[in-house]
Amino acid sequence: MDHLDRRAAGLRALAPSCGPVRLVAVDGHAGSGKSTFTGRLAEALGGNIPVLHLDDLATHEELFGWTERVLSQVIGPLAAGRDAAYHPYDWNLRRFLAPRRLAAAPVVLVEGVGAGRRALRPHLAALLWMDRGAQESWARGRARDGAALSAFWDGWTAAETRHFSADPSRPFADALIRECREGYEWLPKPSETARSHHSVTHGEGSPPAY
Repeated sequence: MDHLDRRAAGLRALAPSCGPVRLVAVDGHAGSGKSTFTGRLAEALGGNIPVLHLDDLATHEELFGWTERVLSQVIGPLAAGRDAAYHPYDWNLRRFLAPRRLAAAPVVLVEGVGAGRRALRPHLAALLWMDRGAQESWARGRARDGAALSAFWDGWTAAETRHFSADPSRPFADALIRECREGYEWLPKPSETARSHHSVTHGEGSPPAY
């Protein structure tokens, strides 16, 4: 069993946090490698793991204004033990599409900038933070998307900075994920702030610290 497989086994062993589901969030700056890591983690968890990409719930006008959609379309049904059905946003057509099913599996991954935001943390079994700085992450994202999306990135980086200034995720992470030449390094939580957070949310029926 390799390192990521062992970590995946640890996630599966956590207590359910959202109805019967262990909801695991992967947060970090845009361009930090969240999607790639989440894909690797899903494989380590067994391959057939439901993944919610928060890009599917954001819009051009509401880059970070998707909280109510997540709570009503995803968290509510999962907490009740039902499969969720959310409307993914089409970034080319600029409209929401037909509902997409998200199974109430034992482990569900939610990936995206702001996945560890204040409103979602009480429903998480674990919060993982991609440990790559903002400037490096954004440079990677810009290089990936090319000059055609330069204006979008200008608006995005400003919006992301405002979001994390008002509602940071990293201090509450249960682990930092650092990409290495061969795989990923899984580092301890960044500060005792996370312990304080969990001590409060436990009283509200939230999952144990990871």
